[in-house]
Amino acid sequence: MVSIALIGIVVCLMALLFKKTREEFAILISVAGCFLIMSLGIPKLQIIIDAINKIQDYISINENYIVILIKIIGITLVSEIASNICKDCNYNAVANQIDLFGKLTILATGMPILMALLDTINEFLTV
Repeated sequence: MVSIALIGIVVCLMALLFKKTREEFAILISVAGCFLIMSLGIPKLQIIIDAINKIQDYISINENYIVILIKIIGITLVSEIASNICKDCNYNAVANQIDLFGKLTILATGMPILMALLDTINEFLTV
C-alpha cells in the first residue's frame, strides 16, 4: 500500500507541474497513473475471487450468485475509476452520470439475488 500511495503522490505532483503549462499532459499523466495503480491492484482482485470460491466450497451457494457478485465488483471498480478521471478533468456532470449509470447497472445486475431472497422469504411465510 505504501508503494501505491507513493505512486499516487508522484503522479499528482507530476500532473501539477504540467497543469499550468500543458494541461493535456497533466490529464494524460493522471490517466496513466490511474491505469498503473489499477494494474497493480488486479492481483488483489484474484485474492478476493479465490476467497469467494473458497466460501462457496464451505457453504452451498448457487454459482450464479457468485458470478453476479463478481460482476458487481467489476462494475463498481470501472464506474469509480471512470468517474474519478472525469472529475480530475473537471467534467463533474459526466462523472455524476457515470456514477448514476453504475448504480443503476449494479441494481439491475443484482435483481436476481433480490428476487431469490424475496422467494425465500415468501416460502417461509407460506409454510
